[in-house]
Amino acid sequence: MQKPAPSDFPVHELIRERWSPRAFADKPVPQDALRSIFEAAPLGAVQQQRTALAYLVATRDDKDSFEKMLSVLVEFNANWARSAPVLAIAVAKLIFAKNNAPNRNALYDTGAGNGPALRGSHRTRVGRPSDGRI
Repeated sequence: MQKPAPSDFPVHELIRERWSPRAFADKPVPQDALRSIFEAAPLGAVQQQRTALAYLVATRDDKDSFEKMLSVLVEFNANWARSAPVLAIAVAKLIFAKNNAPNRNALYDTGAGNGPALRGSHRTRVGRPSDGRI
């Protein structure tokens, strides 16, 4: 399904064609598609080329992990996310392991990493990262 966003000026097709589905195919997502999506995340524009983000991923096949992940979402999001075949939550390292210094850009870097993951999920027609309202 395509629902291009209206725009007054030219916008890249990956952005115009992005939309937030709340209906999902009742089939598992292939592991290679998931790996491709999350492989792209560290390729975002992050500070000093350090990977300060990771993803927690749960598939509906792993009922315990899937339910735990649903439990941290606000009720509105949990209601529609329950039917998704995969849930993923981005997490950021707030302290650098190398020198124990604060990572002041952790949240920015997490968003920068979500960009490539979003493009990867769009290309594979798998879905999209959440807007963060957990």
